Amino acid sequence: MDYPAQLAVQTPDKVANWRPLVHWIMAIPHMIVSYALTIVAEVMALISWFAILFTGKLPEGIANVSCMALRYQTRVSAYIGFLHEEYPPFDFTTTPSEPGGTPVTVDFVPALGGRNRLTCAFRIIWLIPAAIVTMIIAIIGAICWFIAFFAVLFTGKWPAGLYGWVMRSMRASLRLNAYAFLLTDQYPPMNFD
Repeated sequence: MDYPAQLAVQTPDKVANWRPLVHWIMAIPHMIVSYALTIVAEVMALISWFAILFTGKLPEGIANVSCMALRYQTRVSAYIGFLHEEYPPFDFTTTPSEPGGTPVTVDFVPALGGRNRLTCAFRIIWLIPAAIVTMIIAIIGAICWFIAFFAVLFTGKWPAGLYGWVMRSMRASLRLNAYAFLLTDQYPPMNFD
């Protein structure tokens, strides 16, 4: 495992042509839950910041809640982006590793002990370069997703190049969020992989 936050999506070779038109509508309940979980994860990140700063450790329960929120958010994004056809479960399993059973696999290896208090203290500042690179990747990913919308709508297949950039965008976002929510001290890779 290269980075402590990994993403894999099993996208079928053939996607029903109508799915790009309705996936976002069908995912509205999940978007509401994902929004609420993101707020919870942000509160957990603030608590984590103080815990790591004073003890040098990340409490396992807080890490597991953050992992669950990021996993849920990623599954919903993959579904909205019509990367798979299976409706995401309303799953609130608080474990760092993927419980399985879905086409989207999101695994984490949170660093619980021996945390670097200095990088934690200045995490907001350290995030800026990674956030800029991730934003560039996300913009490219969004453009590719928009083009893929029409490709899947008319052909029922994801073009490989567009799919690659959308997955890069999702992985970059997941890695940045794992770092921002203090699940790891390992800096997100600043590359286009």
